[in-house]
Amino acid sequence: MIPMAERLARSRAVIAPDLPGFGQSEAVGKPLDIPELADVVMAWCQTMGLESAVFLGNSLGCQVVVDLALRYPHTVSQAILVSPTVDRVGRTMPEQLGRAVRDLMGEPWSLWPILARDYLDTGFRRLIRTLRFALADPVERKLAGVSCPTLVIRGDRDTIVPQRWVEEVVQLLPKGKLVVIPRGTHATQYSSPGELAIVIESFLSDHASSG
Repeated sequence: MIPMAERLARSRAVIAPDLPGFGQSEAVGKPLDIPELADVVMAWCQTMGLESAVFLGNSLGCQVVVDLALRYPHTVSQAILVSPTVDRVGRTMPEQLGRAVRDLMGEPWSLWPILARDYLDTGFRRLIRTLRFALADPVERKLAGVSCPTLVIRGDRDTIVPQRWVEEVVQLLPKGKLVVIPRGTHATQYSSPGELAIVIESFLSDHASSG
């Protein structure tokens, strides 16, 4: 029998696990902070038999990927940060909520019912607690310790993640690269999936050929 990790590697599988309490995953007893979420991802990798993989995060998920790459560097071969949060200037609840409302106005309307259902399933308490954990996470202090090649992606219509912030993120990363997707929003994976896929494929191909 071929081990699970080898089968995944052969198929170049893309796996999208839900963090505890989000999506279709079961809620744990309490909302988890960023390092605890990264520990859950690490435990999931061990269960799946994944020794190393490319990790992609969106928004708060980028903070989880950064923490994972910092504390478990052997696990993250490359990192892809789509719309990374939270910038140091906007690290307050009112500021982030205001930016989120403005971004929502620019997202495709078909995304609205998906977000509403996900937020209702997650619950108000878990959402707010998790956002507070994200605000308290000093991600800019961690970036210099991320040793793997890292692609940072921003949609140019993203009102949550400013251009100055992604430029700072790339400057702090030892092996960072920035790509801005025209007409992309905070949820670029939904608003501009084709463009995002092309950018990611190019990044992975470059690093596959060079290493």
